[in-house]
Amino acid sequence: MSLTSRDVARRDVMTSSNLTRRTAMTLLHQELARAHQAQRQLEGARARRVHALVAQRRLQRQDRRAQRAARRAELVLAVADFRG
Repeated sequence: MSLTSRDVARRDVMTSSNLTRRTAMTLLHQELARAHQAQRQLEGARARRVHALVAQRRLQRQDRRAQRAARRAELVLAVADFRG
């Protein structure tokens, strides 16, 4: 059985459309993967910002406590020197 030029053209069109579909699906999956990766990067950046903010507030509280403790210690020393 020999192929006519029309059969060859049909085969080439089908092969071409299958390759086009396969390429389109591959590109679609790649685009989805890139979108998910970008979303994960944004979520990671947000989590890092939140963590840094919480750490900063924790340090500020510790600093305020230390300042209050230092003032109390100075008052105790001043009273001790006054009673002296």
